[in-house]
Amino acid sequence: MARTMAEPGSTDPRGADRLDALVERLERTAAQLRAGELSADRAGALVDDCARAAAEAGAELDRRVRAADAGGDSLAGQLALEP
Repeated sequence: MARTMAEPGSTDPRGADRLDALVERLERTAAQLRAGELSADRAGALVDDCARAAAEAGAELDRRVRAADAGGDSLAGQLALEP
């Protein structure tokens, strides 16, 4: 399922585009792996690619959380806890 809108609270549309592109890449790769028509070597390479893309997506999400948290009243470098 591809997303077309920026995440709520996102202030950087390029980051949203990047995250959307990573999600689409992961979805395409997952579909290829599920099809079961790949050689073992190609499937292994795609799994490695998925791991890299997932790490990039996680880093982007972490960046967004930290950027959103920086605008709050919490101590520098610490994430705010919900009451």
